[in-house]
Amino acid sequence: MIIDVLARLKGGKEASVYRCEAHPAVGARFMAAKVYRPRMFRNLRNDAMYREGRSIIGETGKEIKENEHRVMRALSKKTGFGDQVAHTSWLMHEMTTLKTLYDAGASVPKPYGSSLNVIGMDYIGDEYMAAPPLNSVTLESSERDMLFAQTLRNIEIMLQHGVIHGDLSAFNILYWEGRITLIDFPQVVSLHRNSRAISILERDVERICEYFAGQGVTSAGNIPCDPAAIMSRLRKRYFSRQRLNTEADYSRFQVEDE
Repeated sequence: MIIDVLARLKGGKEASVYRCEAHPAVGARFMAAKVYRPRMFRNLRNDAMYREGRSIIGETGKEIKENEHRVMRALSKKTGFGDQVAHTSWLMHEMTTLKTLYDAGASVPKPYGSSLNVIGMDYIGDEYMAAPPLNSVTLESSERDMLFAQTLRNIEIMLQHGVIHGDLSAFNILYWEGRITLIDFPQVVSLHRNSRAISILERDVERICEYFAGQGVTSAGNIPCDPAAIMSRLRKRYFSRQRLNTEADYSRFQVEDE
């Protein structure tokens, strides 16, 4: 998929991201390659909190069953093989989440493929610069309400598919030409199988509201930029297991894009 590696866009404790020249078969000029560091070098604090309720996913993208005793034994004993399985599962949760959300119409990069420690996905930006994170952008008054509504809409899409971002903030939402793209999903949390799902979602919502309130947003349509009000709404819809029509639900969060 990759002809050449052109530039490093981001370096971190867990992964580095590179702008690459894509093979013509990809159908895009550039692609982003997210290269995970080895499992032993990851430094995500309290990662057990995110793993609660998540299945173990192998490199093929399929769930590893509990009756696969060799793998489960290696995981429990934290052998070298077990650590590699855990690392691969962490990466594959991001890959499978990206695919699910992209197919659902969420504002996420299109995933192209993965290997043992790399995910290839849409590059957001141009040949001169990558899309900056939202926290480094001062929004125009004409777009801030719309982007707040779009962010809430994406939170709703995730909840409709049973997941919570888990680390959502203006630091991992990209801004490019008036549009947002949510990134960084390895710590995605299960909505129904994680005992801390509500508190993790509350943190995501609080961070989003803090940023947009700082940009001057008070509401988008009938949705106030208020974490308590938003969480009250989301609790009733998703934590009471009510199932609403997706399109009707999302439309309430949308502001017309002139």
